[in-house]
Amino acid sequence: MRQLGISIYPEHSTVEKDKEYIRLAAKYGFTRIFTCLLSVDGEKEKIVQEFKDIIQCANEQGMQVIADVAPNIFQELGISYHDLSFFKDLGAYGIRLDEGFSGSEESIMTYNPHNLKIEINISSGTKYLDNIASFLPNMDNLIGCHNFYPHRFTGLSYQHFIKCSEQVKQHGIRTAAFVGSHAENTFGPWPVSEGLCTLEEHRELPIAVQAKHLFATGLIDDVIIANAYASEEELAALSSLQPAMLTFDIEFSEEATPLEQKIVLDEFHFNRGDVSEYMLRSTQSRVKYKNEGFPPHTTKDIKRGDIIIDNDLYGRYKGELQVALKDMPNSGRTNVVGRIVEEEVFLLDYVKAWDKFSFRER
Repeated sequence: MRQLGISIYPEHSTVEKDKEYIRLAAKYGFTRIFTCLLSVDGEKEKIVQEFKDIIQCANEQGMQVIADVAPNIFQELGISYHDLSFFKDLGAYGIRLDEGFSGSEESIMTYNPHNLKIEINISSGTKYLDNIASFLPNMDNLIGCHNFYPHRFTGLSYQHFIKCSEQVKQHGIRTAAFVGSHAENTFGPWPVSEGLCTLEEHRELPIAVQAKHLFATGLIDDVIIANAYASEEELAALSSLQPAMLTFDIEFSEEATPLEQKIVLDEFHFNRGDVSEYMLRSTQSRVKYKNEGFPPHTTKDIKRGDIIIDNDLYGRYKGELQVALKDMPNSGRTNVVGRIVEEEVFLLDYVKAWDKFSFRER
């Protein structure tokens, strides 16, 4: 089951604000939390107690907390990779190793008696996971997560992201990646915060579109908001997604009939197996509504992203719903009933043969 997550940074906020955010996210079905245990300099006991308090709150809400652990933390706290009881005592679900060891240590950690998850950084593109796998880890306790990038133009390229994600998926482990909130006054672990996301091309996109894209690749299981605090509107937008089915936000044309709107919003859509390079075809509506009338209207030329339904002039095809993948001339026999919002048109490239999809009116 795919999951949604948030991030908290106790060193840059207060315990009460973090708890309030955790409870709000839990209300919207979020089940993962990313946090950073960056330093315990000076106030070790206070910082550790605050983490315990926050993690307890998260656990009470049924959320799983994974703490990003800098290498120096192992030294500062005297933690050995043979004994991870410190993190169990914190109440953590697992730890994330932003910088790894030699492979053998990671493998040993996956056999910890507390069944803590060991999350590795999967953004480097190296054979790091292959190396860990050569030491025969407990794969049930090994998961992967991409990095996020606060500095504009430093996020992953799409090509590299796909390469890294495919490398990990070959081993069958769970994957996660980050999206960025556009709420005001958000923050991350570092002073620089020009949006926090894994993919650079996501930096200016609405948060729901970022998540739709990650899920649509089929390579990411969990999506985590990297910066705190996302707005309640953003949390609601992510919670309304169907991770297993791509849902396009659309706007109807003024002349779209009630029946056409019903077909778009209420019918079950899947792309035919005999795919066309010009359109997605959802053909069941032409069977179900074969005795209904579809008078011609809005027969302008068709643009990529248009939602179209063949009208009465197309005979046996009348009532069939299609989504344009390319610009096409309109013979007058097809009604343009709506359009996918511009920022989501690129997601059409992810609908394959037999893929299911749906629409939501914006």
